[in-house]
Amino acid sequence: MTTDRKTTTIQDVARIANVSTATVSRALSAPDKVSEGTRARVSEAIRATGYTLNQAGRSLRQRSAKTILVAIPDIRNPFFSLILDAIEREAASRGFGVLVLNLYFGHETIRRLQDFLLSNRADGLLLLDGSVDMHMLRELAEQAAEIPLVVACEEIPNSGFHTVLTDNVEAAERATQHLIDLGHRKIAHLVGPDHNVVARERLVGYLKALNRAGLPALPEWQLRGNFDMESGFAASARFLGVADRPSAVFAANDEAAIGFLSGLRNHGLICPRDVSVVGFDDLGVAAHYAPPLTTMRQPRETLGRMAAEALIDLVENPGVIAAPLRIVLRSELVVRESTSRAQIQVTAKAAEIVAS
Repeated sequence: MTTDRKTTTIQDVARIANVSTATVSRALSAPDKVSEGTRARVSEAIRATGYTLNQAGRSLRQRSAKTILVAIPDIRNPFFSLILDAIEREAASRGFGVLVLNLYFGHETIRRLQDFLLSNRADGLLLLDGSVDMHMLRELAEQAAEIPLVVACEEIPNSGFHTVLTDNVEAAERATQHLIDLGHRKIAHLVGPDHNVVARERLVGYLKALNRAGLPALPEWQLRGNFDMESGFAASARFLGVADRPSAVFAANDEAAIGFLSGLRNHGLICPRDVSVVGFDDLGVAAHYAPPLTTMRQPRETLGRMAAEALIDLVENPGVIAAPLRIVLRSELVVRESTSRAQIQVTAKAAEIVAS
């Protein structure tokens, strides 16, 4: 049986040889650690599938591939542009190339991730997605024990992986506190996707700020969605249907905030006169939207540079970082025109008294 070389993976070889991908990797990188019978089955499977190792990748064991693999959850998301640029600049300054793998397509892309690393086409992995299946990562780490891994942007709790991220809980607290300081007492939150660790952390920060101020956090004020404009736009209609409508909103990211602002405008509400809105990330569009968006600015360039720096340090000097690295960068509150002081609500009775 012959398979197109372009689509043949190490998993195909393992399946035909009836062994694990880890065994295939060992048979290729350390044949003395594999029995003669197993080596023969792997060799036959390689011939049958047409699987070949990239010759440049073979030099990985001598640390001369000079390439890092960056895996991101969705390459279409503009949030990652500055991070990827900083990673590429840092890598280039140290003589490394960068491969980018889009994890958006799910399980099949995870197989590609395994193939990149187990076929020795990259020296290390920089993972910008905290939702990747932990079992898969553990298995991958076991299969490619010498491949350094750094997780950035999104922490994988209790993983023990080297991590570079920003202060999501604290920054969400400060974003919510900004609205509290402006006199808002009913504050809603556009929540990110349930499966995403960053969304969960920002929800925690929002709730901590309200709890500290003794303010209510009603479930109907927590509007579920995704990190995109469409979900923010949809949330605006649900927001208008809330009986005890808040005067301010903290959105889990800028895209959701901008979609929400667009929806408010379609329904005749004006920001910040009717509703103050705070975003998160400080995307390039945030400063140029109408109104310019108050937001938490993540130090994305610094994050990308430091993550690439840590990974390449691990590649060039294995064991240089003994304990798991955990770098937490501080976000900055950028105040623009989408937030203002809360309007004083005057009751009808009070209005009569004032008029008299």
